[in-house]
Amino acid sequence: MTATPALPQRDFAAFLFDMDGTILTSIKAAERVWGDWAAGHGLDVAAFLPTIHGKRTEETIRALDLPGVDPVAEAARITLAEIEDVAGIEAIAGAAAFIASLPAERWAIVTSAPRALAEARIAAAGLPLPAVLVAAEDVERGKPAPDPFLLGARKLGVKPEDCLVFEDTLAGLRSAAAAGIASIVVTVTHTHPLDTDVAAVLDYVDLRAVTTADGLLRVQRRP
Repeated sequence: MTATPALPQRDFAAFLFDMDGTILTSIKAAERVWGDWAAGHGLDVAAFLPTIHGKRTEETIRALDLPGVDPVAEAARITLAEIEDVAGIEAIAGAAAFIASLPAERWAIVTSAPRALAEARIAAAGLPLPAVLVAAEDVERGKPAPDPFLLGARKLGVKPEDCLVFEDTLAGLRSAAAAGIASIVVTVTHTHPLDTDVAAVLDYVDLRAVTTADGLLRVQRRP
């Protein structure tokens, strides 16, 4: 059995969190909305739903290349439906306490969701809105391009290489790697293991964030 990679053994200037599947779970809500949409377009719902996570809505629709479908207009409709349906959204175990332990200026959320949807889901999960929130409309290229995490680091005023990313999808992990940023993968929502060599944690229950004397951050497993 392959050993789980150790958590990064260094200090960081800031933590960058993906949202869906990383600090909160919105899978049920998202799959309700997307399932209805996919069925209405004659798609194989069961095969399609696993493809929606970690990417911007417009990009997911565009990749389907459906005849007569405007990806921009359809993405707007889906986003509105998702904003209205927040039933069952909740914080990942331990995420609220972990985030609360961080200095406000040392963490950000970097999500593929549009800003309005991100704010609705963060509120529904009972999590704090960060000072820095990078959303879908803030970048030309979404994950797996490095742009979202590079922008998050820049808005926090820190170097990308001095950040640590928390993610749950391969697209997000590839985005972080392309930005030169170390990652931890959160696995609680996974149904199958990801093909990655980064450190994995189930959730945040057994994690703690330590602020060093010089104001840097370190993540550790609880004894």
